[in-house]
Amino acid sequence: MGRLLSLLLLLSLPAVLPAQVYRCSTDSGTRFADQPCGDNAETITIRDNRIGGSFADNLPETEPPSIDADNDQQAARPQEETTCRFINSTDLRTYLSRNQVVKGMTKDHVLRAFGRPPETYPTPQETWVYQTRYYGALYELTYVYFKDGCVERVDYRKP
Repeated sequence: MGRLLSLLLLLSLPAVLPAQVYRCSTDSGTRFADQPCGDNAETITIRDNRIGGSFADNLPETEPPSIDADNDQQAARPQEETTCRFINSTDLRTYLSRNQVVKGMTKDHVLRAFGRPPETYPTPQETWVYQTRYYGALYELTYVYFKDGCVERVDYRKP
């Protein structure tokens, strides 16, 4: 009896479907609605905004299996590790929202967290230097050191 009641309750719930949104241009301006609002209604696609998602651009590229014999010999050789450390999407999103840089991030992640560096030094090791100012005075210098395109270390120093 309990299973039948649960099944009936489940069937009576409406199916959750993505809502359609329409954009209509009228003399009074642009209007958005969940119903077509005339002959000129344009369907709008809304991205999924549920919690989760992925900052998967830090995952290593996957290559399709090769058919060529020369490529098979190359695939048999060990490859050098050139990808940055994997940071799961939840941790990465947290770091970026807090404007934090940690070991293993890519240059793109650093740009998203800190923005463009005012100073860069390509040798002996690629280094980006950021300045933190409070009330116009220089408060702290942040040095981000890269190795093979990945953050190797972050140092915070007083000027």
